[in-house]
Amino acid sequence: MIIGLIIILLLVLFLPFTNIVERNLEVFLFIMGIASTIVSQVLDWQLIKKALEDPINITLAVLIAGLLFRWFQTPIQKGVIAISRAMPYRLFIALFVIVLGLLSSIITAIVSAIILATIVSFLNLDKKSEIRLVVLACFAIGLGAALTPIGEPLSTIVTSKLNEGFFYLLSLIGTSVIPAVVIFGILAAIVITPKDPEKAAKEAKVASKSQSSSTSQVESYPEIIIRSLKIFLFVMALTFLGAGFEPFIEKYVIGLSPLIMYWINMISAVLDNATLAAAEISPAMDATTIKAILMGLMISGGILIPGNIPNIIAAGKLKITSVQWAKFGVPVGLIAMAVYFIFILFL
Repeated sequence: MIIGLIIILLLVLFLPFTNIVERNLEVFLFIMGIASTIVSQVLDWQLIKKALEDPINITLAVLIAGLLFRWFQTPIQKGVIAISRAMPYRLFIALFVIVLGLLSSIITAIVSAIILATIVSFLNLDKKSEIRLVVLACFAIGLGAALTPIGEPLSTIVTSKLNEGFFYLLSLIGTSVIPAVVIFGILAAIVITPKDPEKAAKEAKVASKSQSSSTSQVESYPEIIIRSLKIFLFVMALTFLGAGFEPFIEKYVIGLSPLIMYWINMISAVLDNATLAAAEISPAMDATTIKAILMGLMISGGILIPGNIPNIIAAGKLKITSVQWAKFGVPVGLIAMAVYFIFILFL
């Protein structure tokens, strides 16, 4: 069983970088999820029912938000452009990432990701800058959303399992998360390349004169529906993968040193971090251990597209491939993991 799960994990890690799998990523992850549950012998009606129920709220949120942004695209676009011109552009980018990251703990990571993808599509950045901005913002959202139980499933599960109050995670990891979100915002402002103002103005003028250009930027209803269905399949796949790998986690991960678990939790780059948290976190653990486990899960969740729902939503809407994401997400994630590891060791 363990050998089979290791093979599946390696396939999930590396095959998304191939063209065939990249074009059918949701289907591939779904097949791998089913395979992992069969190998672990945990596939039953209860799990199937859970896998069908888990994506409903997320899918509805993506669908409704997609429709709202389609209907109100023009005023939203004008507002974003006006705000970006009212202050230095790099300051706007930094504040955008920081505010969105922290706000995700209240409006949820899903809604934050939809706002991120929509606003980024209005900024008219070159593709390289767009990818960097989205990856850094998703790191910020993945961290910030964990500050309250309503931000994301991971924080909901942890708070419930430890039987703690609404502000428990804010007091436990706030001093690590909030500075990290600010740093990701500053990095975003540094690494993006704003378009030349004169060139951007000319492009805007041409676009405003062209009815067809304006229309082509509006998502069609089939596109919105297809994206929502892909999210549904993606979340189903993550549910199956999480359940399938539980025996592996219980046998080889739980009980290890928190410093070792911190690095092992990099598997949340491809597995649902909420499932991992549910399996690993225990009320018997001290605060330092819980903090180390959570930070490892949350930071590594931004490394690859399957690591977090915000990554999936933003990458899908903006057509960012697994290879494009990994080229920037992997080094950023590894550096962030190393920096926080040093922080744990010495402080």
